[in-house]
Amino acid sequence: MRSGKSGIIIALMVVCMATAAAADFTDRIVAVVNYDIITLSELNRTLESFIKRIEKSQDAKGNEEIIQEARKAALNGLINNMLIEQQASKLSIVVDEEDVDKSLKGILDEKKLSLGQFKEMLSQRDATLEDYKEEMRRQIVKIRLIGKEIRSKIGVSKEEIGEYYGKHRGEYEGQEAVRVQQILIIAPEDAAEEKRSALKANAEKMLERLKRGEAFAQLAMEYSQGPAAQAGGDLGFIEKGVMFPPVDKEAFRLKTDEISDVIASPVGFHIIKIADKRGEGVKPLKDVRDEIIDSIANKKAQKKFEEWIQEQRKKSLIEIRLDS
Repeated sequence: MRSGKSGIIIALMVVCMATAAAADFTDRIVAVVNYDIITLSELNRTLESFIKRIEKSQDAKGNEEIIQEARKAALNGLINNMLIEQQASKLSIVVDEEDVDKSLKGILDEKKLSLGQFKEMLSQRDATLEDYKEEMRRQIVKIRLIGKEIRSKIGVSKEEIGEYYGKHRGEYEGQEAVRVQQILIIAPEDAAEEKRSALKANAEKMLERLKRGEAFAQLAMEYSQGPAAQAGGDLGFIEKGVMFPPVDKEAFRLKTDEISDVIASPVGFHIIKIADKRGEGVKPLKDVRDEIIDSIANKKAQKKFEEWIQEQRKKSLIEIRLDS
């Protein structure tokens, strides 16, 4: 009987060892950071969409070198994230689901997107809402850590404020400007008339969708061929005389949040929306003081954070097991 039981125990041990070996074969530790580990599967997840884009390129040999460099950089980023998480835990910094949902709602409201539209946008980039929310959580943790460990200890003097205002005075003066969102369908003037007409018809259909209430930013990300398409077509503030004359004229005629008709230019067909306006003239120092303090403090905090993360790396036990 004993030999029978022993045989069963040995058989179970063999099965367990084989299972462990199989698990080790499919996943492995690529870095140890103090008392935490980073696995190969975690590293691969961070690179998944990047690798898919790179692998579509022609130069396979060059791609492999790029991917290897990206893998090292991604691992470095994961190590930094882990050090931030560990320090945040020590300081009892907690970011819960409600915090993340609140931040996500702010982004959706700003971009005027529904949750469904946002999910579709992420899907086109081979990303999921869960991945995006996890990255948001990490960013909120980082911001709170910087606020507690670094930003709260930074001071900005009157002299620094005055010097900054003097050096950046141009940012607080200038011509009348509008913040423009754009959808551009490229159709050069020398294109065949039939093709140009078809492209204009596409732009007209897009305008109808906007009039029915579809989000401008979403359509810009999906269809615009102009600059800043992936930012919802947001071109930032543009002063008079910078854009093509017909576009410029319409931009400064429209009211805030108003959408233009289809505008023809030498490069194609534009649909624009005015997100904001600002007048000409110089803002006095008292009106931009808080903005300047934030700019100076943020720059100092970024530099201090880089020093802080290097200090954390030096005093931490970090072992990298990623193959070259």
